[in-house]
Amino acid sequence: MPAMVRIAFRMRVHHGQESEYERRHNPIWDDLREALLRHGVRNYSIFLDQQTNDLFAYAEVDSESRWEAIAETEVCRRWWRAMREIMPSHDDDSPVSRTLREVFHLERPVAVPAGRSEDRPYDRRGK
Repeated sequence: MPAMVRIAFRMRVHHGQESEYERRHNPIWDDLREALLRHGVRNYSIFLDQQTNDLFAYAEVDSESRWEAIAETEVCRRWWRAMREIMPSHDDDSPVSRTLREVFHLERPVAVPAGRSEDRPYDRRGK
């Protein structure tokens, strides 16, 4: 399986629109879901901070270029137009967002190194 890229970013939903934002995502449009999958999105989650209305999005994708290409699809542009009224957006309807830089990552390796227990955490430094 090719290497996976982790992407995280922040957006915001307008005050009082939190329930509507969640409703529109449960479920997302079938053609949007298919476009995301077709462009190499493996996992995609969005979390809401109820105190600030900040949205934290996390995606695991095949490549940054394929992820960026989603913005050029008709269904993505249509989705942005539909979401514009409930979240801060740019003139092109894309949501105002800030990319986040990864500063830490931990995951269980596919194969546990010799001498390691499945129950003990493992980081990339091999400790």
